[in-house]
Amino acid sequence: MWLSSQAAKGASNAIGTYSQKTTYVNAANDASSHQLGAARHSRAIREAFVKRLVAAALVFLTAPLAPIVSAQDTTHPDQSRPPQPPASAAPPDDGQWTMPAKNVASTRYSELAEITPENVKNLRVSFTFSVGVNRGQESSPLVVGGTMYVLSPYPNILYALDLTKPGAPLKWQYNPKPEAAAQGVACCDVVNRGPTYSDGHIFFNTLDGNVVSVDAATGQEAWKTKVGNIHVGETMTMAPLVAKGKVFVGNSGGELGVRGWIQALDQRSGKVTWKAFSTGPDKDVLIGAEFKPYYDSDKGQDLGTKTWPPNAWEQGGGTVWGWLSYDPDLNLLYYGTGNPGPWNADQRPGDNKWTSGIFARDAETGQARWFYQWSPHDLYDWDGINEQILLDMNWKGEARKVLVRPERNGYVYILDRTTGEVLSAKPFHAITTTRGVDLKTGRLQYIPEKKPEMGKVMRDICPNASGAKDWSPSAYSPRTGLLYLPHTNLCMDEEHMQANYIAGTPYLGSETRMKAGPGGHRGVYTAWDVAGERAVWSIKEEFPVWSGTLVTAGDVTFYGTMDGWFKAVNARTGEVLWQFKTGSGIIGQPTTYRGPDGRQHVAILSGVGGWPGVIVSADLDPRDGTGALGFVNAMRDLKDVTTKGGMLYDFVLP
Repeated sequence: MWLSSQAAKGASNAIGTYSQKTTYVNAANDASSHQLGAARHSRAIREAFVKRLVAAALVFLTAPLAPIVSAQDTTHPDQSRPPQPPASAAPPDDGQWTMPAKNVASTRYSELAEITPENVKNLRVSFTFSVGVNRGQESSPLVVGGTMYVLSPYPNILYALDLTKPGAPLKWQYNPKPEAAAQGVACCDVVNRGPTYSDGHIFFNTLDGNVVSVDAATGQEAWKTKVGNIHVGETMTMAPLVAKGKVFVGNSGGELGVRGWIQALDQRSGKVTWKAFSTGPDKDVLIGAEFKPYYDSDKGQDLGTKTWPPNAWEQGGGTVWGWLSYDPDLNLLYYGTGNPGPWNADQRPGDNKWTSGIFARDAETGQARWFYQWSPHDLYDWDGINEQILLDMNWKGEARKVLVRPERNGYVYILDRTTGEVLSAKPFHAITTTRGVDLKTGRLQYIPEKKPEMGKVMRDICPNASGAKDWSPSAYSPRTGLLYLPHTNLCMDEEHMQANYIAGTPYLGSETRMKAGPGGHRGVYTAWDVAGERAVWSIKEEFPVWSGTLVTAGDVTFYGTMDGWFKAVNARTGEVLWQFKTGSGIIGQPTTYRGPDGRQHVAILSGVGGWPGVIVSADLDPRDGTGALGFVNAMRDLKDVTTKGGMLYDFVLP
């Protein structure tokens, strides 16, 4: 990795109930933040602009709205049923948690309902477990039968815990022994976003580019397949998805000029069955006769080369390091592509296909069916890799199969998942860089005055490079019709410079300094009404909300904060009902399950890190605001409130 590392001190625990003010959002002001103009260059005018930005965004974030009373009465006043995930992609709950997203529809919704708004205040620690690695813990614990599986960041050790015994003792551990050199090319901490389970095996990726299958009962390696190359800057941090007898994986390394790809491996043998690149000629991208994009801008031959300067696509990025979903009825795999390289957009004129967008592919063959580009000619490092939740809903009187995507560029999108048509794109963050999405063309409308330039500092770019929402996955409740979004409130100042490509080294051409957005807080947890296309309530947090979240049939959501609090929230009203102080900041993904004791449990990994937390996990100097690609500038005070960690916490009612 590009960062140094030192030992850490521990942190103490505290437990208690908590009440926190919830902000209700006025739908009439949904678009206020993205209608702001660009700043002038004189200091006086720039300061006036910033004041207007703060005032407008505060209206967007704090205007009053009646709280939700029930999903039927308030969220959907016509008494209609909230949008529902397709049954084939979200089967009935069996009490287990076998993949990070809960199901291939990516709802992160559990039908367990023992924990309720009335009794959640009584949660207590059931057991803890140290993963032995004090780096960023972004993974999701899995539960299959009477066993919990926990995966550490590098060196990616897989642990199996016996839930049938007091204290959940260790059953076995598997160490894949990845190459140490992989740490040197990891962009933003040596994280891993979790394993997945299928047919008696645990599948996960290692930082050095291996995909591994391990026997879930014994911990014995079934197969290990090398698919990445750290010597050109490729690493692997994403959680695999298993469907149709295949393990789908993608690479990381967009900041090092790698060429993005997704691969499908045979679930039983580990043999690669197909590979599709994110840039290059159609034959490399697996674009053929079946490819039917909705918008004209995505039609044409070899756009993966023609929308780039000559040969620039070879270092063009578009890595596949985020979340995948799958529709069994359509046999379509959905996933996003990362930012184009380098960050300096002047060096790559054109739309830079097929980066910062989303593909739908035939899961069996890998052939592309459609593509949509969230951010054509991405100016701000807005990787398009976030989660997509598959839902069926009534849209303007017509039944539609949709996917919902809270995107890094600051908009919550609703797309027809059969065609790629954009049905809706509404802002959920203060935006100074774009004016919205043209629904006729599907194109994001940039504000020219906010385009970064060579040799000039462009100030108050909102959202920042990590986006209005980064990888941290949201959750959807079919009971409330609300999508629960963990996200940030960050802006940045940026200056572009010439980037030169050397394999395995940073390929950026940009210097950034991130900072808090309007209001001064850096994180938000928002409930978004999918059918109503609006925010309903939100909770402000001091630091970026970098953890995942989940929601249950008991109408309780859970998420964590970077200063170490694990919180339970009323899914309908946004009232914080309970919180527990863990030993380190939380950037992991909570899971809930029915244990062998018949009780509902909730589990979370604590251990600060990731892009915003690497100032702690790698002990960076807070005086260097450009550290961690500019994130240190926004997180200088994180060292004052948390230390490194690597602990699993499991909770249950008495």
